[in-house]
Amino acid sequence: MSATTATTYDRAPGDSKAHPRSEAFVYAIGLLLAIVLTATSFWVANTSALWGPGVPLGLAVLAIAQMGVHVVFFLHITTGPDNTNNVLALAFGVLIVALVIAGSLWIMTNLNSNMMPSMDMMNLHGQR
Repeated sequence: MSATTATTYDRAPGDSKAHPRSEAFVYAIGLLLAIVLTATSFWVANTSALWGPGVPLGLAVLAIAQMGVHVVFFLHITTGPDNTNNVLALAFGVLIVALVIAGSLWIMTNLNSNMMPSMDMMNLHGQR
């Protein structure tokens, strides 16, 4: 496989140095996909056609798809050798957000278990 073939297949939509009209077309496709995914998310949240406990999972899948559309069509992040720093920066950002969320949940759980009175104390207070 030649070098030009490898770089041709490892490009995000809109990465080519082609005509500006094709770049606008790629952004329009990304916008259309984002609108469709957003409308589908609103439909999933407000419909009774889906199984109730499956709605959060459906919304999570649609949210991940929405992130993928934004990363590919608007940020133009691919796995090519020229995008290594972009991919690493994105992975680092995801790691930091995950650590902040996990740490916050851990702290709130710990505070809840240590700050709430025990059930014995709640029963004593109710007997008066």
